[in-house]
Amino acid sequence: MAAAVPPDALGRRVSCGTDYGTVRYVGSVSRTAGIWLGVEWDDPQRGKHDGSYEGTQYFRCRHPKGGSFIRPNKANFGVDFLTAVKDRYGLNEKQDVQCGTGDTVVFGTKTVEFVGMDSVAEQQRQVQLNKLVDISVRECAVSHAGQEEEISRMCANMRHINLSKNLISSWETIIAIASQVQNLETLNVSENKMRFPSTSTFTSSAFSNLKILALNQTEITWTEVLLCAQGWPVLEELYLSSNNITVLERPDNVLQTLKLLDLSDNQLLDGNQLHLIAQLPRLEQLILRNTGLSSIQFPDAGFGCKTKMFPSLKRLAINDNKISQWSSINELDKLPSLRALQCNNNPFTDTEKNPETLIQLIIAKISQLEVLNNCEILPAERRGAELDYRKIFGKDWLEAGGHWNPEKNKPSEEFLAAHPRYPTLCLKYGAPEEGELKGRQPLTLKNQLLTLTIKCPEKPEQKPVEKKLPESMTIQKVKGLLYRLFKIPGSELKLSYESSKLEGKEVELDNDLKPLQFYSIESGDCVLVRW
Repeated sequence: MAAAVPPDALGRRVSCGTDYGTVRYVGSVSRTAGIWLGVEWDDPQRGKHDGSYEGTQYFRCRHPKGGSFIRPNKANFGVDFLTAVKDRYGLNEKQDVQCGTGDTVVFGTKTVEFVGMDSVAEQQRQVQLNKLVDISVRECAVSHAGQEEEISRMCANMRHINLSKNLISSWETIIAIASQVQNLETLNVSENKMRFPSTSTFTSSAFSNLKILALNQTEITWTEVLLCAQGWPVLEELYLSSNNITVLERPDNVLQTLKLLDLSDNQLLDGNQLHLIAQLPRLEQLILRNTGLSSIQFPDAGFGCKTKMFPSLKRLAINDNKISQWSSINELDKLPSLRALQCNNNPFTDTEKNPETLIQLIIAKISQLEVLNNCEILPAERRGAELDYRKIFGKDWLEAGGHWNPEKNKPSEEFLAAHPRYPTLCLKYGAPEEGELKGRQPLTLKNQLLTLTIKCPEKPEQKPVEKKLPESMTIQKVKGLLYRLFKIPGSELKLSYESSKLEGKEVELDNDLKPLQFYSIESGDCVLVRW
């Protein structure tokens, strides 16, 4: 007997084994008997053609081999929400007790008859369903809401629902389910290729308490996001990864409560798209991983000034992009609230071979940064980075018109564009002295290495440690190394050394900017660490 085809099969999502697709055609195919479903598969490798057969185009696919015909009995059109919940949590009729025929239960070899057994089991199931607060029916073939008001009757206490990777075909189905969940706070409907409203429609109250919404891999556009957002009055987190979103629009009167926005894995047209969402007043976290960004600019603010864009943004992720110029990192210092940044895997990071120097440059360029690539920036690390930055680019500053005399200090616009924080660092630490301006001296094997013994007099249980350090290493960098070695803040360290040739004489290492060689330290000497 042929399987029945749902009357609304066209456009429905189906599964066949582990493959997912969308029904694009229902009907006969030439020179064959019976009804066929023309399916466009999510994975084009599952298909055989573009929807045509023997010269006739029955349906169209985005991929030339993304479609095929299957019989209706091979297609799974899915189940209603409650059926999936009961199956997932073992609350369907078959899993209650070992049942005999009629209202009987088998205990060993005895059969006992119960009057009204079905109604009692149903009541027990309802009690158990009503206890569920956090429900996941991921990959349970959910395709529709089911009977009206049945969800609200059976699952009154649900707050968090995971509906990802099911067979949901339209946003209306999501509304039909959510409207029966009074206190819904978290909803994940990712990996459902759905149809969304294309024009402004009646705004449902289904999402009046919704705070977190995941719409990853749903093929939603930004225009559709803004239309649906009229029904998300208190939404705080919105995840839109992998939706082929390329252009943004200004969200007028919607998404005003948003604190987190994830646009990762969408290839945005250009960095100017960000200006269109820059006025979201409460946005604290923006995830732009792998969005094709090649530059970031905030043209409303000049050198050393703060932008009015993204006023609340604290955490920004721009890793895995195409940012090649340090000018984009300079621009990030204009964000008034930025505290944490992820920027791995961008071409600009290839311009500096020493990873430690790379981190120092980023820290020095962004004044308020507290976390870089998930690592906390300690006060001593910031101080060292800023001092080194001031020294490294000191020659460039002088050549560009910089001067120790404030009246003669007039660095060029080009220098300020490349190093907008340099004047601030000079005010903070003083202009670099001439003896410091030797340019960059990367640590190489050519530097003479000193073999030193490190001791902690205040921590006698700590065994002395032997280290090989370049004689050109500054005291500030030595402190940073010792912080990591002994887990104590570098800014609190007091260093001195005892010469192996002059027993009992202790020399203070009191200038963070001086290299070890300045103090005539030699191999075999002992560095003393106090705090």
